[in-house]
Amino acid sequence: MTARPYDVLIVGSGIMGAGVARAIRDADPHARIVMVEAAPVIGSVPGQHLHDSAEPEIWARYNASVSSGVQALYVGAESTPDIGDTVVGAAPGIYSLGSFGENAAELPGSAVAWNAGGMGVHWTAATPWPSGSEVFAGGGQGVGSAAAAGVAGDEQAATGSAAARQWQADLDRARELLHVNPNPYGTSAAGAVVLRRLDEAFAAVSADGRHVQPMPMAINRVSAGHLWRTGPNRIFEPLGTGDDDDFTLLTETVCLRVMHDDGRAVGAEVRDLATGDARVIEARAVVLCADALRTPQLLWASAIRPPALGHHLNEHAFLSGRVIVDHEGLGIDLAEIPMPRDGEWFCGSYWLPANGPGQPFHGQIMDSPIIDDAGTTVGYSVGLSWYVPTETRADNRLEFSDTELDPAGLPRMTVHFSYSPADLALIQDARASQARAATRLGAFDPALDAALLAPGSSLHYTGTVRMGETDDGTSVCDTGARIWGYDNLFVAGNGVVPTALACNSTLTAMITAVRAARSVLAVLAAA
Repeated sequence: MTARPYDVLIVGSGIMGAGVARAIRDADPHARIVMVEAAPVIGSVPGQHLHDSAEPEIWARYNASVSSGVQALYVGAESTPDIGDTVVGAAPGIYSLGSFGENAAELPGSAVAWNAGGMGVHWTAATPWPSGSEVFAGGGQGVGSAAAAGVAGDEQAATGSAAARQWQADLDRARELLHVNPNPYGTSAAGAVVLRRLDEAFAAVSADGRHVQPMPMAINRVSAGHLWRTGPNRIFEPLGTGDDDDFTLLTETVCLRVMHDDGRAVGAEVRDLATGDARVIEARAVVLCADALRTPQLLWASAIRPPALGHHLNEHAFLSGRVIVDHEGLGIDLAEIPMPRDGEWFCGSYWLPANGPGQPFHGQIMDSPIIDDAGTTVGYSVGLSWYVPTETRADNRLEFSDTELDPAGLPRMTVHFSYSPADLALIQDARASQARAATRLGAFDPALDAALLAPGSSLHYTGTVRMGETDDGTSVCDTGARIWGYDNLFVAGNGVVPTALACNSTLTAMITAVRAARSVLAVLAAA
């Protein structure tokens, strides 16, 4: 006897998959949802952010890795051990894309998660919102134009178009799903000086709502003295608890291809990595949330190949820098600089938003005391990460082989990525912008105190299954996240974002999960 089909099959157990599942569950308490994840669980709780693990070894290992505050030092190709041809079968964690047998020489800093919960158990939880040219299809031209002119996104919905109001509603829902906190760390007296100095430096290119400010983050105090990150299991709790009878999580189960017939997805062929057994899971709707690299790979393997599939791969360039603050010159009392809270590696997190052509860069700013061996505060350090938007070009793309498979059994991919002359010029402008910020705080030598990280290092890859308003060959899905030509096949996540982002991508990408869930619910209601 054939098992009754699931209502929804979600491929990928990261933040986007969790967001889709939560939005569907909120609207339909009894929808039968199955989630397929290729990788194993880290620890005992699927989808638990490692910062908040109750398992001491996991907690200590994670916090030791991220304590530098410089992402490139603990993720990406440089931090991946040489494990041979593949991570399939290896311990769960973050690995370079090349460790999967892919050709990623042109995106050398690239990495992907090989664990249940995806990058959602590792991420730093920064959730700045998009504005201006970052706003994409379905938001309405009014939103983009107003934001570029200096109107904050949160202020547009009241008087904007219906499309603008829908964009704002989707953004608000994305914030809700991620449990965004506008200022989880507060602002210390020293941090207030940093904010004031940077605000003075960028006042001429800022606007109301787009000035230097605390960084909104998916971080909240759940227990005394501890700040919790939003992981997938905080978005959709049954991921971690298993207490939803209508939800099934299948880990170490790789999705090989989406099964489809005459414009309808009917399910997916999956393989159990432990046994090697393959089977078909039937579903009324399918949502792919496998990340910006592996979602298009799966569509290619499924012979679903819109012209734009894998093209328009985008990633902002990443300038990492740090300045030792002239605390005496700025009147900062070292004794008043707070120590980071338990489990934290900085005491404040701030944000310089992009604001149109006059200020196209996103600045992520984190401060921390410098402590000597005796435990005395002897200085004050501020990290300055500048994200530089790059041109969206079709030639930056993923190429999939029709003859070679990677160790997971999917088409081997080759990454084609380069910076355009315009990108390189903007990176130079960003160096000057970063130096302008740093020199307001202390002595700064761009040659010694900053570095352009290798392409791929931000992990914020977008565009490979991009959203569009018309089926004109330049997009993969419509503004409801439905794959062109298919009634019940959807995508969600960073890859769906069609615009060049300056800001961190997670909150923006969650908008695509909100839209995908709404589209799935319409399919279920119509059946």
